[in-house]
Amino acid sequence: MTDGDGGPNAFSQAAWVRNAAAYETIRTMPFNAELGAGTLRQDRFRHYIVQDAHYLIGFGRALSLAAAKAPDPDGIVQFSRAAQDAIVVERALHGGFFRDYGIGPETFAGTPLTPACHHYVSYLLAAAYAEPFEVLCAALLPCFWIYKAVGDDIFARAVPDNPYRAWIDTYAGDEFAAAVSGMIAATDRAAEQASPSARARMHDAFTQATRLEWLFWDSAYRDAAWPL
Repeated sequence: MTDGDGGPNAFSQAAWVRNAAAYETIRTMPFNAELGAGTLRQDRFRHYIVQDAHYLIGFGRALSLAAAKAPDPDGIVQFSRAAQDAIVVERALHGGFFRDYGIGPETFAGTPLTPACHHYVSYLLAAAYAEPFEVLCAALLPCFWIYKAVGDDIFARAVPDNPYRAWIDTYAGDEFAAAVSGMIAATDRAAEQASPSARARMHDAFTQATRLEWLFWDSAYRDAAWPL
């Protein structure tokens, strides 16, 4: 995975470098290592896929709010489409696994958000409501970019009969790659107009979302739930 599509002074370049160690931890963490090997226990993936479906609803809402805050028509279209893809395209992926695992609408609706999922969704929605457009872009970017990087890494070493092949192919695919490149470019454009203090808040948002990416996968691996 490259450090970004922008020039050497682009926000994305700097943000990726600052969080490179965190990404390496995510890439090699047990959940993703076992997912790539095809040895991840089904109950762990099932936990993940249900929570991820819940997460995508909140993520879609945050993207819709980013569309409302976008400073130009192209941005409105880009983020509106991203929100649609989060709800329609990615949920179609989840739906395939839901059928395989016998997870019906009532089971999904009756499964509460875990602390990690609730934290991540709440963080993105808080940023969507309270932060300016450029900071919101930085908070949303890791979900795109880290998934693409992890998907590419796993795709390069996954065996053809990996039981999670549909997940791998989605995030290593060309369509998702185009969405990621577009999100990187949009974030870099927003950063160009940002003040030094706003750019610093963008870095804080990117780092926090990166931490939450790790927490989400780690939570699924540990089957973490509310302690009371």
